[in-house]
Amino acid sequence: MTTNTRGGVWRMVAAMSLSGTIGLFVLSSGQPPLTVVFFRCLIGSMALLAWLELRGGWQPMNRRALGWLGLGAAALIVNWLCLFSAYRLSSVSVATVVYHVQPFFLILLAALVQKEAPSPSRLVWMGLAFVGVLLISGLGAAAESGAGMWMGVALALAAAFLYAVATLATRKLSGIPPAQIAGLQLLLGVLALAPLADFSHGLDSGRSWSSLLVLGLVHTGLMYNLMYAAFQRLSAGMIASLSFVYPAVAILVDVVYFKIVLGPLQMLGIVLILAAVVANQRGWNLTALKAGLPQPSRSGKQ
Repeated sequence: MTTNTRGGVWRMVAAMSLSGTIGLFVLSSGQPPLTVVFFRCLIGSMALLAWLELRGGWQPMNRRALGWLGLGAAALIVNWLCLFSAYRLSSVSVATVVYHVQPFFLILLAALVQKEAPSPSRLVWMGLAFVGVLLISGLGAAAESGAGMWMGVALALAAAFLYAVATLATRKLSGIPPAQIAGLQLLLGVLALAPLADFSHGLDSGRSWSSLLVLGLVHTGLMYNLMYAAFQRLSAGMIASLSFVYPAVAILVDVVYFKIVLGPLQMLGIVLILAAVVANQRGWNLTALKAGLPQPSRSGKQ
């Protein structure tokens, strides 16, 4: 492993570990999701744009680029609102794992926009992931899960879809530094949410402010820089593999900090989603997998 790759690995692991603790700080802040998103946008935009100014990496943007930036900003901000609401209604681990179906939404959107039908194998992995979503949301255990779990899962799915939209919009902004894209998107979020944010929920407490500062400075400014720096050093396969640090840490936070106990069907749902996402990201082909299995002899004997 080269020095460059090692640098990418530790940055990616650090970024994904931080991602897995976002839900902890969202809930610890004691603030409504809209207020949390407002302060994350405010603090995160200042951190990212200050970093960009120090690096001297500003690039001019035309009207077309600004249009894609605006679409990406709207999708990103509403995505956060949905995901943070899902944390409260279901749990950090459930919302995080369901949120990981986002690659499948990206495949569907790309198929609609670029007229490229997904392969049969990808459709199978997609179906497997959504079976997992049904199991997590309480299929067969409705009395234990309640309406809150269903609503939390629905919001996590909405967040995943919106993240896919934000990803497609961001891919249209080639040549623009990632910190500039993210910083300006968050700045638009500040302007949009300022009239709506509710500042009356105990913002005088040190715990609320410390949680919001960590979300803005650490989980936005620092994490984005670590993540983008890792992307430049690692292959797509390694990025995909290391991304699973995120849900693993989120599940650990739920078990250790919030004492969440998931039922057998919900655990099975988590396994199915993670297995489907791994299969999709690694490009596993059902035909190739079948060809690798032992075949029965023509005489009928194994």
